[in-house]
Amino acid sequence: MDNISKAKRILDEFTKNNYLYGEGVLSQVGSVTAKAGKKAVVIRETFPGSDEYVDIIVNSIKAAGVEVLHVETGARPNAPREDLFRITDALKAHNPDVIVSFGGGSTIDAAKAAEVLRTLGGSIDEYFGTGLVTAKLQETGKKLTPHVAIQTVASSGAHLTKYSNITDLVTGQKKLIVDEAIVPLYPVFDFSVTYKLPAGVTMDGALDGVAHAVEVLYGAQGKPDYEKTKEVAETCISLIIENLPKVIENPSDKEARNSLCFGTDLGAYCIMIGGTNGGHLTSFSLVDILSHGRACAIMNPYYTVFFSPVVQDSLKMIGNVYKKYGYADADFDKLSGRELGIAVAEAMFTFEKKIGFPTTLAEVKGFNDSYIEKALTAAKDPQLKMKLQNMPVPLTAEQVDEYMGPILQSAKTGDLSLIKLLNA
Repeated sequence: MDNISKAKRILDEFTKNNYLYGEGVLSQVGSVTAKAGKKAVVIRETFPGSDEYVDIIVNSIKAAGVEVLHVETGARPNAPREDLFRITDALKAHNPDVIVSFGGGSTIDAAKAAEVLRTLGGSIDEYFGTGLVTAKLQETGKKLTPHVAIQTVASSGAHLTKYSNITDLVTGQKKLIVDEAIVPLYPVFDFSVTYKLPAGVTMDGALDGVAHAVEVLYGAQGKPDYEKTKEVAETCISLIIENLPKVIENPSDKEARNSLCFGTDLGAYCIMIGGTNGGHLTSFSLVDILSHGRACAIMNPYYTVFFSPVVQDSLKMIGNVYKKYGYADADFDKLSGRELGIAVAEAMFTFEKKIGFPTTLAEVKGFNDSYIEKALTAAKDPQLKMKLQNMPVPLTAEQVDEYMGPILQSAKTGDLSLIKLLNA
């Protein structure tokens, strides 16, 4: 079975065939929305050509007999708190019985969190962490409004997941809600919306998908769901590593772009099986100098070395995927321990250089050592504790400076020898 066929099978199983996806499906959004309610607020992102897409969506909704109460502007990159509060106010003012979001991860995440605040009240900080929305829903007996989430970028997979990332622009720190209650009931992804995306957005999104697969796979090794995670992750990484360079070379390659959509959706499936860890945790402290996907892409080779003693099977699979597509020549099946981790990290570096990504933090405009201190401080925050716990080599807050500090120094310089292994 080829990777696209695998991806379709896996996605249909994952979403229980309740996922509208493919080329040209926006005109069907109305029939989906009508299943959820009769009065809608549309939260829409703005980008070149987006007005045409929004018109298709709104007309489809109206044709299905659903009233469009209001169209609200979506969120800026990284879903700033200010945009979250504005969207919350719009939902309160218009009181829809179905929410339709159209955008990338930031707009969809803001819509998720805005509905939490509208329905449950309180401060957004009350919900950062795992399962706190569900707990409040159970306590109050309330329910969240159904959400039709329409993805526009092959990236975060926010339309399929239990995550909502929100950023404080004053501190430059991102935090997240992790809760099954905020998974959109009706996910939609029209792949054709991605066909004209600029190269930078395409690359950042694709590498975010790889980060989801890699990080969850590392955390799953030795657990009951490992083999399933491995299948999903291998298909995800293969689709992206094979097709991202094709899209960079020929942005009009629809087949390759569709493959990136499938790949990043599988990355979303991965983060519904398990959680991300090191790369994502550090990325949350780099939001003002790096896009999320780019930050994860820089950090994951370094965490790969740190995790290497306990993720050997995962590393062999990942290494062989990179080798298959020409980014390594090592015999990964014969390597072991730290040496295997370094070989996989070097394959990741080779790929990143091929597509023009930086491989060290020192190459990033605006980076200085204050970001290392910021990342170390954030890693000790109880609201981000799940990222430390999700690591295949779990760390306590007390161990962060001793072990994560060298990882960040290594990421700054590119010197993998600086990474200190736990219990080595």
